Amino acid sequence: MNLAELIDALQGFEWDAGNSEKNWKRHRVTQAECEQVFANLPLVLSVAIKGVSTEVRYFAFGRTDVSRDLAVVFAVSGRNVRVISARPMSRRERKEYGHAQSASKAAEEADS
Repeated sequence: MNLAELIDALQGFEWDAGNSEKNWKRHRVTQAECEQVFANLPLVLSVAIKGVSTEVRYFAFGRTDVSRDLAVVFAVSGRNVRVISARPMSRRERKEYGHAQSASKAAEEADS
């Protein structure tokens, strides 16, 4: 299954109180903002490099409804997204996300 199919199969979010509190205290990112990242385009996804965890983790780079650029680390639990960490994108991530936006706009224009 590719990442697009994975996202299409997801049905909701599973929240861990500790992670939600951490995201708010450290980065002022709310649960609603994390969910908005997955609802807005473009959404840039990648598989995270394996760390100490045995579960597969993913990165999502996207934008909230108020144009806040966020980086979200998540895992899939059943058919739900389980947000592990969320923060504002770094300068490098914003640059890469900008390239994805440009490519998305170009593709839309080519289709019309």
